Amino acid sequence: MKEILSLLPQTISSKLLELPVDILQEVEEIRIRIGKPVEILHKQHHRYLHHVTNERDAQRFMEQIAEHSFYRLEEELKRGYLTIPGGHRIGLAGKVILQSGEVKGIREVSSFNIRVARQKIGTCERFVPSLFDQKWKHTMIIGPPQSGKTTLLRDLARFVSSGNGQGIPSFKVGIVDERSEIAGCVKGVPQLELGNRVDVLDGCPKVEGMMMLIRSMSPDVLVVDEIGRKEDGDAILEAVNAGVTLMMSIHGSSLQDVKKRPVAKEIIELGVFERFIELSRQSGPGTVTTIYDQLGRACKTRESVPYG
Repeated sequence: MKEILSLLPQTISSKLLELPVDILQEVEEIRIRIGKPVEILHKQHHRYLHHVTNERDAQRFMEQIAEHSFYRLEEELKRGYLTIPGGHRIGLAGKVILQSGEVKGIREVSSFNIRVARQKIGTCERFVPSLFDQKWKHTMIIGPPQSGKTTLLRDLARFVSSGNGQGIPSFKVGIVDERSEIAGCVKGVPQLELGNRVDVLDGCPKVEGMMMLIRSMSPDVLVVDEIGRKEDGDAILEAVNAGVTLMMSIHGSSLQDVKKRPVAKEIIELGVFERFIELSRQSGPGTVTTIYDQLGRACKTRESVPYG
């Protein structure tokens, strides 16, 4: 949180620091909108700070971000978000600039969504017996937005690359971090703990990135976030045929829900994935409801047990 506070204008950071310590430690998002009160989200609740954002606040915030790296800001404005030290991500909305029908960037930014990165080391460890048997199993993590998919995926990458020194060796891990959320890279360097045997392609489209890593870094395990396009499915099949273990996440309320989506339906029916982890926000982010095997049978149930 200190990285965020150092960039925010004093008018907003001072109000955040007035929050009770337990709430400040649980903040998941800070939403700043010109002409609106600052909104914070924590544990499925939201509240407003006693400060209405004005244009000067937004301008000062952009100036602080730009001073961090103007070139990086210019490039990432094309994608609508950027990552700052600490792995925190800032989403942006405002006037979109188009060039030849493609997004060139965003100007006159009127909204910011700061997603606070809090790494939860050890969250995957109680599920490892279901995911490892001599080798790691192809694993799909399923859950709605803000259910903890990336948190679990990140911790799996860390554990896989480190091993446990008790029968599970370390493996080479390749991460395609298209949205800079898994590793939280700044200038290509991960801001979050991922172990020693991890190579990251930051800001790279998944399809190209998966093939690039397989050819250049020869990973044992490939980690990607939020698959969804047909091209993603094609790249998954190529990676499997190359002998690489896959760990990835997908939006969905359940395994049955995901099976209705064309790209997921095909790869599930082909039997590519051996484990499916269902997440929800039932008792907070990271509530693991069920782990399914390749045939859709529940092999472990942890109802209402959040790891967050």
